[in-house]
Amino acid sequence: MIYLGCVLLLSGLARVMATYPIWWSLAVGQQYSSLGTQPILCGSIPGLVPKQLRFCRNYVEIMPSVAEGVKIGIQECQHQFRGRRWNCTTINDSLAIFGPVLDKATRESAFVHAIASAGVAFAVTRSCAEGSATICGCDTRHKGPPGEGWKWGGCSEDVEFGSMVSREFADARENRPDARSAMNRQNNEAGRTSLNDNMFLKCKCHGLSGSCEVKTCWWSQPDFRVIGDYMKDKYDSASEMVVEKHQESRGWVETLRPKYNYFKPPTDSDLVYYETSPNFCDPNPETGSFGTRDRSCNLTSHGIDGCDLLCCGRGHNTRTEKRKEKCHCIFHWCCYVSCQECTRVYDVHTCK
Repeated sequence: MIYLGCVLLLSGLARVMATYPIWWSLAVGQQYSSLGTQPILCGSIPGLVPKQLRFCRNYVEIMPSVAEGVKIGIQECQHQFRGRRWNCTTINDSLAIFGPVLDKATRESAFVHAIASAGVAFAVTRSCAEGSATICGCDTRHKGPPGEGWKWGGCSEDVEFGSMVSREFADARENRPDARSAMNRQNNEAGRTSLNDNMFLKCKCHGLSGSCEVKTCWWSQPDFRVIGDYMKDKYDSASEMVVEKHQESRGWVETLRPKYNYFKPPTDSDLVYYETSPNFCDPNPETGSFGTRDRSCNLTSHGIDGCDLLCCGRGHNTRTEKRKEKCHCIFHWCCYVSCQECTRVYDVHTCK
């Protein structure tokens, strides 16, 4: 696996440097771990275009939230794809943290851009509401009249500001007149739109013994897992596009249109792609696939995480594994729980 990672790095890095969102590497490795203890040096962040560099220097206090947003986006990607052939693997010690996978304009590229963009907007919005930055705070613009039995209170999260930061920073390098920039802009915006689509009214009761004589409410973002589930549905229903070229005053410009006219055209919240994904069954340095050999599979599942599909028809191996777990737990009044430790045997199935 280590050898394959090196091959992926060497073969793909030269091709992706020009268009790859290399600044995502800020969210992994040593740079991320030092964010809380050392000031950010914008010039040291790899892959920033001039607009991003200016933004970083002007708003350096929110850059840790930008990095945190990419981090939670990557983690959510790995959760959503944990049972699929491509499981959102990142490459250690590489500026191109996803390797050549993002070279192609596939569904996977669409999802990664969307969830990273959503993560940046989410983390910046949450940081502002928590008072971590002086340039932003709570949202007072979208309150409107209160409902029956409650009044406005608390701190409504300013998702418009978080989305603006994500748009200004993440989209800064997507100004080329080609199809891939058009695709990335659409998917980045879809990620940010997912936050607006899932904002909800959060309320708190006040009164003696929780009588709820007074209830205050504010707009809140959901847990980021909700955003991940929402975007995974968008991945499954992503719109396939075709590339068209147009002659304009600035030269040739590439745009995207739906490949199939009998499907509804994509909205601002939909993901788009225009290249077919590899099958990710076997290791391939050109596509960035690590293959599925030695991956755990679910013997009883008929879905993509099942041994038949995940192992690509190669079959699977089975071994037994002993695990120590807490068992026979008893609640004692008042107030603690005591448990015994039991050893249980599990069957573990891995792809050949």
